[in-house]
Amino acid sequence: MGYVLSQDGFTRVLGKIGESRRIYAPVNKVGEGRYTDVDVVRYDFVTEASQIEMEKKSDYAFKELLTPLSQTLFFFTEEEVKEADMDEREVIIFLRSCDLHAVKRLDAIYLENKFEDPFYKRIREKVKFALIGCGHSYEDCFCVSMGTNRADGGYLFSVDLIDGKYYFDVKDDELAAVFAAEAESEENVEARYVTENEVKVTIPAEVPISIYKDPLWDEYTARCINCGRCNFVCPTCTCYTMQDVFYTDNGRVGERRRVGASCMVDGYTNVAGGGQYRRTNGERMRFKVLHKIVDFRKRFGYDMCVGCGRCDMVCPEYISYANIINKVNDAVEGGAVNG
Repeated sequence: MGYVLSQDGFTRVLGKIGESRRIYAPVNKVGEGRYTDVDVVRYDFVTEASQIEMEKKSDYAFKELLTPLSQTLFFFTEEEVKEADMDEREVIIFLRSCDLHAVKRLDAIYLENKFEDPFYKRIREKVKFALIGCGHSYEDCFCVSMGTNRADGGYLFSVDLIDGKYYFDVKDDELAAVFAAEAESEENVEARYVTENEVKVTIPAEVPISIYKDPLWDEYTARCINCGRCNFVCPTCTCYTMQDVFYTDNGRVGERRRVGASCMVDGYTNVAGGGQYRRTNGERMRFKVLHKIVDFRKRFGYDMCVGCGRCDMVCPEYISYANIINKVNDAVEGGAVNG
């Protein structure tokens, strides 16, 4: 069912929904970007419609709620182990189509990858989604090429902001009554989605083993500074490390944390004895790119990358992930690979 609401009406709906749920959405943080006069759009909990950033693409992905940067898994003493408490309320996350497709990738890694991750599953069972429609393509997006520009399900309701009015396509019967009570009118509504991006990529159907030794990766040994920003803004990167924090000198009381990590930074592939599997930044870039468009597909049948373009937006060296994909395709097809 479709409903049209004013901003005040949408705020009242959020208030009603928020009585038993936490609502998480992209928010424009004024002056909180890289510099004091630069804004940044990142996710936070909201209570009013005006807080939700509907026009700009978020600089950071939604995934910190599902996979926190630092998550205490359990506490331990000499006598017992106790799993960390968590807020048991349901959560609704507002996100765009590419990010909703990213949820499928996270679920595959944590729930379908040989075994279920109980800590992820515990959070995931509490999370539902609301789809933000895309009225136009954003800079660096290549979602159409990745087939993630449209979401046909998996959300409670969609929302579009058009000429100051909010348009909703409500899929959940319980929530439909909440929206109907505040609606200015009812009409057929369909979430907007992008049909063409300025950036386009071509992913080769098959990638030969020779691509691992191709000189195209050498460029990134020189250009990449292994800051890891691309990994931390990516909605599908899932790498983490474990940390034990000890409260006592004997190390028998403390907590175990799961902490976000990056395949692009120093130390990620270090092993006992001083070994390191991927020493150069070019080797790390090769691993990241081919994981997204080759290895993941071999296991799950579709690509890991969703074409959100955040990695291109955030890179301080202006390295374009979309360009790398196209260079891989050129190399596979035997074309020239330019620097």
